[in-house]
Amino acid sequence: MSKKPLTSHLLVRVLLGIVLGVACGLFFPEPLARVFLTFNGLFSAFLGFIVPLLIVGLVTPAIGDLGRGAGKWLGVTAAIAYASTVLSGLLAFAVARAGYPWLLAGERDVDALANPEESALAGFFTLEMEPVFGVMTALLLAFCLGVGITLIPGDTLHRSMDDLRRIIMRIVELVIIPLLPLYIFGMFMGLTMNGQILVVVATFSKVVLVALALSVVLLVAQYVVAGIYVGRNPATLLKNMLPAYATALGTSSSAATIPVTLRCAEANGVRPSVAGFVIPLSATIHLAGSTLKIVLFSTAVMTITGTAIDDVAYVGFILMLGITMVAAPGVPGGAIMAAVGLLQGMLGFDETAVALMIATYIAIDSFGTATNVTGDGAIAVVMNKLIGRHTATGSAQESPAELTLSDAHTAR
Repeated sequence: MSKKPLTSHLLVRVLLGIVLGVACGLFFPEPLARVFLTFNGLFSAFLGFIVPLLIVGLVTPAIGDLGRGAGKWLGVTAAIAYASTVLSGLLAFAVARAGYPWLLAGERDVDALANPEESALAGFFTLEMEPVFGVMTALLLAFCLGVGITLIPGDTLHRSMDDLRRIIMRIVELVIIPLLPLYIFGMFMGLTMNGQILVVVATFSKVVLVALALSVVLLVAQYVVAGIYVGRNPATLLKNMLPAYATALGTSSSAATIPVTLRCAEANGVRPSVAGFVIPLSATIHLAGSTLKIVLFSTAVMTITGTAIDDVAYVGFILMLGITMVAAPGVPGGAIMAAVGLLQGMLGFDETAVALMIATYIAIDSFGTATNVTGDGAIAVVMNKLIGRHTATGSAQESPAELTLSDAHTAR
């Protein structure tokens, strides 16, 4: 079987977009540059239009999937995964608030990253694409419909929402993701021509290092907690998960890593029936590593642009982000695409800030995926003891073996 060319990988194309954008920004004539900035304006407008529909199309069936026929153990697993995701976000936020004032102090000489539409160099024209409804309206509608699906008999609405999810996924896969490298190219070209690229590179190289170090801290913390609960050596548990970490690092896909993650979980003593339930489900709903990256990069953007960070409001953003991550589409960069609505609606990010978030997130996407996958093993160990204890006392209401891969929607 022939291998795919290197440029078929999204990460490679995004990196090429960044490098070429910076290089071309040094010599492109203004008329040619404005062609790409015009595209960026149109793409950004379309993104603003599709985000509320993306939220409704992904969050609604995701909530329905978790509530319908799921049973006790699905609820417990989802609660643990959500708690882990939120705590990782809070950890990242605490580190950012404590460390960024001095780490990024030298980058605060720029008051704001200019929006291309407001800078001296802009596209030839813009086209308004008003969304059907706002982001917060979309979230409220998705929650109401998702919960409603679990309360009413019949599955007509559920199937309709599944169809909408498939449509949105196709738009993401066939339109948004393929055009992202070109969008990022135009954004970095504009930053170079506006003289801001040095601030961006200097800032985000530091944040990437913080994200990688904090990912290790997060995994150690997860396995220390799991090891204490089950009475096992955390180092041994974590060592047994290294093959899954390495596989996810190479594939950038939790779904593709599931077979390896299953074997690693079983090597940690997790029963096959429990692993077969917890691992695929966690691959869908547990995105602690992704949340950590989004929080670190978003707070960095707010810091260098001089945007005031309201601690209480940002904690609310993290809580909402944990829910939104459940519905993130199963494509490379899907988590950041699902978070765009919250970044715009709750943090007030403009198109340049969103583009920076997307570029930096995808640049280390595989590390976030590897962190997510490895953390799934800690949840499996905890659930193995919980289910075993309840089964031994005769209080288990259903066997995890009866909960198959179909209980979770498409995994990352």
